[in-house]
Amino acid sequence: MRHNKAVNHLGRKSGHRKALLANMASSLIIKKRISTTEAKAKALKPYVEPLVTKAKDDSTHSRRVVFSYLKDKEATAELFRTIAPKVADRPGGYLRILHTGFRQGDGGETVLLEFVDFNEAALAAPKAEKKATRRSRKAAPKAEPEAPKAEAPAEEAAPAAEEAPKAEE
Repeated sequence: MRHNKAVNHLGRKSGHRKALLANMASSLIIKKRISTTEAKAKALKPYVEPLVTKAKDDSTHSRRVVFSYLKDKEATAELFRTIAPKVADRPGGYLRILHTGFRQGDGGETVLLEFVDFNEAALAAPKAEKKATRRSRKAAPKAEPEAPKAEAPAEEAAPAAEEAPKAEE
């Protein structure tokens, strides 16, 4: 049974586990996204998120505390210079875990661990509007479908006609 075991030891002694998490955190901060196993990603998430919160307060003390965890000057500088200003208004939840499938050799579940605010593809995609659901028991009165269809092509033609003279000018 798993009573009172808060830490996933990842099959390593404490010194090796701390080094692993520090190295993975440095790689994540520098590259903004890493691919790893699900267990390591879940262990890394609570390791990195307090460091990002600490980095929001740019002081000598917070830099030294973060450096004591990361043990990498470049990663510490990147965290304070690039990541902290971008996530300054976010109250937490800086990382996202995306499942990518299973490893060919041993079947271990692989995931993509990334910073939420640094995924350009997700930020560029337009947010989908909520679809109206019809859950009413009464049938809504049907509008005449031909009237809106007749107006739609006229509205589409008008902007096209306006754009053509602008291009010629």
